[in-house]
Amino acid sequence: MRKLVSFFHVSLDGYVAGLNGEMDWIKVDEEIFDHVGDRVKDSDTALYGRVTWQMMEGYWPTAADQPNASKHDIEHAAWYNKAQKIVLSKSMEGEQYPNTVFISDDIEDRVKAIKQQEGTEILIFGSPSATHALLQYDVVDEFWLFVNPVLLGQGIPLFENVSQTTPLTLLSSKTFTNGVVCMHYKKAV
Repeated sequence: MRKLVSFFHVSLDGYVAGLNGEMDWIKVDEEIFDHVGDRVKDSDTALYGRVTWQMMEGYWPTAADQPNASKHDIEHAAWYNKAQKIVLSKSMEGEQYPNTVFISDDIEDRVKAIKQQEGTEILIFGSPSATHALLQYDVVDEFWLFVNPVLLGQGIPLFENVSQTTPLTLLSSKTFTNGVVCMHYKKAV
C-alpha cells in the first residue's frame, strides 16, 4: 500500500499561513531545498488542493526553462512534470490536464483506492484545505513538518478536522542552519 505523506512548513504555534494566506515568514534556502529534493526524488505522486495546485501549475511546468532557473527549479520542475498529480477540487471537476486526476466527491473512498494502486507514495505539498479534508478520514500516514522559528499568533492551522486521537512516532529530526527544524513522524502502530 502506498503511503500518504504530508509536507508542511509550520510556525512554532502550528500555523501554515497567516489569516490572509501570508507565507512570507517561511525560511527556505539551498540547504532545505536539497534536503527536500533528496526526499521527494523517488516519489511519484503529488496531492494538492485546488489553490495550491493552480499556483504550482502556473510555475513548475516551465520553471526549468527560465534563464535564471536555480538548481532547485531545474530539479523540482523535472520531478513535477513527471509526477502524477491528484487535485481535490469541486470546481475543477471534468477538467483535463496531463498526469492529473481531479477528485470532487467521495474523497475518502477515492483516496483510499489510489493508495492501493501501484506506485511509491503520495506527497501532500502545502494545501491546508486538502490536508484538513484528509485528516477527517484518517488517511494521512506520515508528516514532514518544517517548523519555522516564529510565532504567528493566528492564521490557518495545520491540524484541523482531526477525526480521532492519533499517536505518532518520531522517525527523525534535522536542524537546519537557518533555525528551521524538520521533524518526520509516522502514525504509531
